[in-house]
Amino acid sequence: MASLLQSLLDPKKNWLAAQHMKTISKRLRNFGLRYDDLYDPYYDLDIKEALDRLPREIVDARNQRLKRAMDLSMKHEYLPEDLQVLVSFILRKCTEASIFVIKQIVVVCKDLGI
Repeated sequence: MASLLQSLLDPKKNWLAAQHMKTISKRLRNFGLRYDDLYDPYYDLDIKEALDRLPREIVDARNQRLKRAMDLSMKHEYLPEDLQVLVSFILRKCTEASIFVIKQIVVVCKDLGI
């Protein structure tokens, strides 16, 4: 049952999930955020570990994006179009790859009984 739910929510396997992720990403771009910025380190310990392993400048940039997004949201404004394009061009997928590695390590440790 859990694997069925995960496959329904996985954007790589489900077209509707991919469309939802695309729509959310487009709305986040208005505030200078990306989809990876929505991961909460207090909710999932794997995400916290992944953020701890990332270089400090990437984590600082993520925190700065979150602060800017909160500021823009409170002012009911969007990031200017030219900055939206620049921010989406510069950002890398470091967080997603790091989370994937941490989750694989957790699975291996569970298999080994560590």
